Amino acid sequence: MLIKEYRVILPISVEEYQVGQLYSVAEASKNETGGGEGVEVLKNEPYEKDGEKGQYTHKIYHLQSKVPSFVRMLAPASALNIHEKAWNAYPYCRTVITNEYMKDNFLIKIETWHKPDMGHLENVHGLDAETWKKVDVVYIDIADRSQVESKDYKPEEDPCRYKSVKTGRGPLGPDWKKELPKKTDCPHMCAYKLVTVKFKWWGLQNKVENFIQKQEKRLFTNFHRDTQGARRDESEGPSERDGRSRGLRLCQTVNAAAQTRIPRHQRIHVLLLF
Repeated sequence: MLIKEYRVILPISVEEYQVGQLYSVAEASKNETGGGEGVEVLKNEPYEKDGEKGQYTHKIYHLQSKVPSFVRMLAPASALNIHEKAWNAYPYCRTVITNEYMKDNFLIKIETWHKPDMGHLENVHGLDAETWKKVDVVYIDIADRSQVESKDYKPEEDPCRYKSVKTGRGPLGPDWKKELPKKTDCPHMCAYKLVTVKFKWWGLQNKVENFIQKQEKRLFTNFHRDTQGARRDESEGPSERDGRSRGLRLCQTVNAAAQTRIPRHQRIHVLLLF
């Protein structure tokens, strides 16, 4: 098992992030299905348990058309279905990814706290002391071009080049994180994303767990850079209720789209954003 905590500092408020998150995740889910096989939404409903209250979703990612034909011939059908269960009780969110074939030998769990600070809180998820000692803390700088793979770079999503039309914020300079706490006209927050990965398979465990963590960092980096770009202005303005209503409509579209096939070249990103 490999556990890392990613900390993403952002020049927006916790409240603004919530609206942008609802919009961006819904848009990304719609785009990734591409009108074909991909995501099946089983549940999307409010929940309340142990004092936690929010929105619960259960999705199945069907990967049959995303792998080579020889893999489909060899792999059991259950090995190509990924279940994602998410509890969004913002500002706390949790997502759990499992696989029918590997059962308890495979797990990806992402727990996120969104806090109005600069990422200085230690053990915000309340792990026991022994577990916390083993956690690798990784800071993601959305303005650091070196943290972005060349194939992922998009000028329109670069926060060092983008200036919000609606808020007037941006672009971010080289010392933006040092300057941010002093600015009275720009809020700030940090997303503390605790990622637990388990892939129990002899000879492959360390390699696969490290690979998955690398991909999580890549997804977090790209997504949060995008929240500062064009998609940010698209999402600004509506309330949290408007954002969730749009998300529900898009989830309905996603579910209907799952009845047909998606082009093989199109990827399914398991967006572990919560």
